[in-house]
Amino acid sequence: MRPPPPRQPPPPAAGARSSVSLQRSFLRSPLGVLRLLQLLAGAAFWITIASSKYQGPVHFALFVSVFFWLLTAGLYFTTLLGKHELVPLLGPRWLLTNMVHDLLAAGLYVAASGIMIDQTQQHNYCNLKDYQLPCAYHSFLAASVCGCFCLSLYLLSALYCSCRRCRGHQDSV
Repeated sequence: MRPPPPRQPPPPAAGARSSVSLQRSFLRSPLGVLRLLQLLAGAAFWITIASSKYQGPVHFALFVSVFFWLLTAGLYFTTLLGKHELVPLLGPRWLLTNMVHDLLAAGLYVAASGIMIDQTQQHNYCNLKDYQLPCAYHSFLAASVCGCFCLSLYLLSALYCSCRRCRGHQDSV
């Protein structure tokens, strides 16, 4: 003989994970706005590079931009959804993780921007008015500007995270 079904659903298990909830306060926070600008400027940087004929050290600049665009997107959406506790090793050190990410990104964007500035200077011969052959000068110039803008955004967010850390905050929101 089978027992009758329970009338109420069983309570959730003690170790169950919380549901996904949008952290609206992160969207309006300085770090949330900076992350969104980093994603936009980073996408502009690597799309500008990828749309031109490039070779040599520009591959490194493209790698840096795509790599940190992906990492920044991961950090942005993990924080936006409030799921940084899913990374058990970094959970209590989330603000420090963001700061280290930003400093590393800023350091490599210095190199990437320097490469793009150098490539722009090497291609300045085709900036003449009557030059008819295809040239990557304008693409490299735009990428140089985007790279410097990305660098400044990552430095600003590293400064913001370090200020929050000095004040004793543990979370990035």
